[in-house]
Amino acid sequence: MTITQDASTTVSRESESLRSLYADWSDIMANTELTMRLFRSIFDEWHQPTTEPEDVTYKEETVGGVPGIWAFPAGADKTRVLLYTHGGGFAVGSASSHRKLAAHVAKALGVTTFVPDYRRAPEHPHPAQIEDGVAVFDALLERGIKAEDITTIGDSAGGNLAVAIPLALREQGKPLPGRVIAFSPWLDMENAGETLVTNDATDALITRELLEGMIAGVLGGLTSPDNPLANPLYADFTGFPKLYVNAGGAESLLDNATRLVDKAQAAGVDVTLSIAPGQQHVFPFLAGRAPEADQEIAKIAQWYRA
Repeated sequence: MTITQDASTTVSRESESLRSLYADWSDIMANTELTMRLFRSIFDEWHQPTTEPEDVTYKEETVGGVPGIWAFPAGADKTRVLLYTHGGGFAVGSASSHRKLAAHVAKALGVTTFVPDYRRAPEHPHPAQIEDGVAVFDALLERGIKAEDITTIGDSAGGNLAVAIPLALREQGKPLPGRVIAFSPWLDMENAGETLVTNDATDALITRELLEGMIAGVLGGLTSPDNPLANPLYADFTGFPKLYVNAGGAESLLDNATRLVDKAQAAGVDVTLSIAPGQQHVFPFLAGRAPEADQEIAKIAQWYRA
């Protein structure tokens, strides 16, 4: 296992924009009776801390029956694809809210990326999201993309999916992606993580109560919180692809990342963990704006090419 951690504990002024956005959302959620439509509208602001990457074109397309957005950085290798599943508790977030972040990563890696608008909870509970991810993966194979040239990647709930999609593929006897990348993955459907308590004061967005509502929506009383495809902390990682996991040191889901890494390492997986001190949930959203995010994406590019 490789562990990287910035020795500096200083948080850049630019990185405060993400914390401010989260604090604003938290205030709205605490003081407003939100419909699901308004809840989703708020989280579609997630792209705001991310700068628009230069020399990237976008295309809306349906892949494997799942609509989404492609990002094509200039000169990218179109035989290599990031399958980027967006975060948002399985209920909010979208291809639109995440296209810029996905494009920044794809540009750094020199590849393309597809961000699916997978079916969201509570209208579509687990395993609809995994089924959509598998459908996109299968369709990419049908288009001639090699399994080893596909990377499943995602943040928060999408980081869960980035891990769970290969587990589902393995269960179905299908080829696995070559690599998996998880930004601040949310995995613990039992809501029992230690850093939910220890980092509660420093996380500007995630609370136990917020997660409880998300868990109820996605599991719907139909799926057990210890089902390995819903909660990969219960999965067997034998034979799992090369894995990169990161998290912010200030976030309440920090120990989801560390527990995942421990599980993967115990199974012999080639795994890298990167923790950014003082950073918030899914700090790579600061791509193009804050040095912490840009340095992290550069690390991922180096890892990808190794």
